[in-house]
Amino acid sequence: MKILKSGLFIFFMFWTMTLSAQNRNLRKYGVQIGVLNPGPLNAITDVKDVRVGQQTIIKGNNIRTGVTAILPHPGNTFQQKVPAAYYVGNGFGKLTGTTQVKELGNIETPIILTNTLSVPTAADALIDYTFRFDANKEVRSINPVVGETNDGYLNDIRGRHVTKEDVLKAIDEAHGGTIRQGNVGAGTGTIAFGFKGGIGTSSRKLPKRLGGYTVGVLVQTNFGGVLQIAGVPVGKELGKYYLSDQLNQSPDGSCMIVVATDAPLDSRNLKRLAKRAILGLAQTGGIASNGSGDYVIAFSTAKSVRIPYHSDNALNRQDVLRNNAMSPLFMAANEATEEAIINSLFHAQTMTGRAGHTIKSLPIDRVLKIMEEYGR
Repeated sequence: MKILKSGLFIFFMFWTMTLSAQNRNLRKYGVQIGVLNPGPLNAITDVKDVRVGQQTIIKGNNIRTGVTAILPHPGNTFQQKVPAAYYVGNGFGKLTGTTQVKELGNIETPIILTNTLSVPTAADALIDYTFRFDANKEVRSINPVVGETNDGYLNDIRGRHVTKEDVLKAIDEAHGGTIRQGNVGAGTGTIAFGFKGGIGTSSRKLPKRLGGYTVGVLVQTNFGGVLQIAGVPVGKELGKYYLSDQLNQSPDGSCMIVVATDAPLDSRNLKRLAKRAILGLAQTGGIASNGSGDYVIAFSTAKSVRIPYHSDNALNRQDVLRNNAMSPLFMAANEATEEAIINSLFHAQTMTGRAGHTIKSLPIDRVLKIMEEYGR
């Protein structure tokens, strides 16, 4: 009995150590991406007022999916809209509501991320959510913003197991502070670079002399290419990359990128900011394949640029950053996106799902050894 208990204790300790090793940001291992410092949490929630909520749906052998909700602020987003813009790296995907975002330059609901076939359900839930507010009782038009990636390899996507209740619960449970990453929410069943992908996040805070603004990024990774970490060709060293003998899996799948900032930006400069997030995706080795939907949506939480639904004044008076103040923010979006994508891999764990398909996690120990060999 003592031997059995000792064996169980050793197994438990090994299992716990394995989980903790697969549940840490890249930076915790001493590997830094870029030159700017992250915010205190190294997360999108470093941006004031941003809230994130998630619902992870794992049932039986075949259901591996979920919902991630990003709230620009905890109030009534329809009544206090935020300036926003989007950018499409490759358009084989769905980001609902984009035409109105392009036309009016704002968003009026939380942003929901989920799987491809659950986009209509999520949009319907956002309508229900908006109708909850007494101030919206006369509202007859809502522009829900929903993004997706296809988790159909690990998840019974045709079963459409995400419900409106799941979406509303993700919104209701949204909070600031630390965000769970990896196999959670909309990242539950996703794959990146042939390894288990998921939800990842990171942030950058500018020095005071450059405004002290924060840029935060959250990603849902489900795409492929040739993995690079801080410039090191990890995928090549592992012998696992698109078009290699060991990885014939398609690089298709999509990456949703949400960029938040407290810098007072208008829609035009938010679009410029969104473009730089795609550079961060490229830094990780993503190739924006034919079947990948690579979308970025960016918004500002600065109260000075919010757009009230009702106003007695026909003029909007806003102080926004000039063009020549944007470069530091561009760098911040680039770096935070790159690190968020890598963090999604460092937190994700091996998963078995639909039809017995198994996707292994990134082998952290081997990766760290490769990084050391490259002096990183």
